[in-house]
Amino acid sequence: MNVILLDNVENLGTIGDLVNVKPGYGRNYLIPHGKAALATPENMKEIEARRAELEKAAAAELAHAQARAKSIRGMELVISANAGPEGKLFGSVGPIDIVDAFEKVQVEVERSEIRMPDGPIHELGEFAIGVHLHTDVDAEITVRVVEAE
Repeated sequence: MNVILLDNVENLGTIGDLVNVKPGYGRNYLIPHGKAALATPENMKEIEARRAELEKAAAAELAHAQARAKSIRGMELVISANAGPEGKLFGSVGPIDIVDAFEKVQVEVERSEIRMPDGPIHELGEFAIGVHLHTDVDAEITVRVVEAE
């Protein structure tokens, strides 16, 4: 399935690129989320006409993401959890817990923006967690898991 990208898509392309994707990805994700349009001659002409407008919107989105990254970069969140005598948690600390900790300090972060490649945290200590705010903007925070009193 050939589509024209209306937004920068990670690992796929930039605005105005003509790309070939699997039909399910195009039909179920790219087109409904407004990230792409079918590659018809009419759509290609329309997108070329709107290209400057689309690039301006993408630049504004990037600037907003960079400002958010600057405000959270290097931040340390403290999450208290129940733990056993050896420092193992009863349960785990995942993206939802990290988003809740961000809410406590009045910072808005979506659950889908939290990157935990090693999975949830299962022990006490300090951990570096990635926050993916935009295709080109990542920030890193420190999450300190302490024992609940």
